[in-house]
Amino acid sequence: MRPLRRAVLVGLFFAIPSIHASERFPMRMPLAPLSMEVEFGVIATTGNTDSSALKGKATIKQDFRAWKNKYEMDTLYKRDRYEGISETTAQKVFLSAQSDYKLSAENTSIFVFGSYTDDRFSGYDYQNTIAIGYSRRLFSHSNAFLDYNIGPGYSFNRTDEGNKEDSIIVHLEAEYEYRFSSEVKFTQTLGSDLALEGHKNTLSKSETAISARLRDNLSMKAAYSITHNSVVLDNREKTDSTTSMTLAYSF
Repeated sequence: MRPLRRAVLVGLFFAIPSIHASERFPMRMPLAPLSMEVEFGVIATTGNTDSSALKGKATIKQDFRAWKNKYEMDTLYKRDRYEGISETTAQKVFLSAQSDYKLSAENTSIFVFGSYTDDRFSGYDYQNTIAIGYSRRLFSHSNAFLDYNIGPGYSFNRTDEGNKEDSIIVHLEAEYEYRFSSEVKFTQTLGSDLALEGHKNTLSKSETAISARLRDNLSMKAAYSITHNSVVLDNREKTDSTTSMTLAYSF
């Protein structure tokens, strides 16, 4: 990654929370304490790789009167042994940060988003996105809600062959949650960095999950995730799928 681009990404991740300090009014206390959920588990995958693996994920949220922030880290690591030979068969790291400035209309905001993907076996050395846009909660009930984000952005990627690709994109994201009870919930997330030029890559992701609380802040989560690249190298699959069973602890 070029030093300038690396600096832009790093700056975005660390600058988002500091935006509060530049407000004309003093920092206000959060509406709710900082919340965090950490997942860890063993998974089975299909696609470019076929094996067992370890998966970890962390999500941090903070809600202020004028701002709300969300940070995510998702990792996957697999190391297989075959005929006495041990090798790494999957190694993924995904980082994202989003900050929303709340508008006067209820459940609407303007967002700034940045993400970094390093998937060793996807055919891409790295995939990065920055975007700004509009967020809204489309509907909200006592046991369900649907949020979406949409806005223009910019992606810059590099393949394993060293080819670099920059493109203007439309960043789309949706999150749906339905609670069957206080113990069980269903979630569906969809996201896509849609390239405006047909010959350039569009990266799309989906996660379908159901979580059941075991006790206190500990729950079990079963999830099915899909990652799709519209443009890949000749020897790569366009779609990877991951089935996971993890323990999640929230605090």
